[in-house]
Amino acid sequence: MLKVYGDINSGNCYKVKLLLSLLGTPHEWVHMDILAGATRQDSFLAKNPNAKIPLLETAAGEHLPESNAILNYLAEGTAFLPAGGLPRARVLQWQFFEQYSHEPNIAVARFIARYLGLPEERKQEYLAKQEGGHKALRVMERQLAQTPYLTGSEYTIADISLYAYTHVADEGGFDLSDYPALRGWLKRVAEHPGHVTMQQFLPAG
Repeated sequence: MLKVYGDINSGNCYKVKLLLSLLGTPHEWVHMDILAGATRQDSFLAKNPNAKIPLLETAAGEHLPESNAILNYLAEGTAFLPAGGLPRARVLQWQFFEQYSHEPNIAVARFIARYLGLPEERKQEYLAKQEGGHKALRVMERQLAQTPYLTGSEYTIADISLYAYTHVADEGGFDLSDYPALRGWLKRVAEHPGHVTMQQFLPAG
């Protein structure tokens, strides 16, 4: 059985949980408390020297880090990932956009506010992330005003990659009221059969 090391509060980890749910794939979820230093323990570093989650462990005991790499691995041969050519490249295009333009702003602002409680010493960094975050949201809004999903008419792992942090962007101070196409997309994704929320898997306590 597949095993996933992750924190469901993390958008990057939630991506993996969401795809596994959509696929109906049995797996074991191992909760990692990143603030308590769980990823810096020797036992975890032996699996991922980069000390980051999510981390996928295959049935053969092999380990694969990086959320979008995990999504591509799990989605291979499914409707969530085109077989090749330009359609697959479009998926990768949006996944790179997520990692380089979206996550560094929206996810970091959320981390500072939600995980750290917006400490005064990081307030300027938090405010600086707002401009870049809204720029990324505007790029998504423009695309979603033209197509129901980011790569066209089909729901793919490109949408999963960007849904993860976008649907909780308000926790990082981002008001989505000016993005009607994006909000429609959020609703479509959430209504897809097999969809699960972060809240369904939050650890007790």
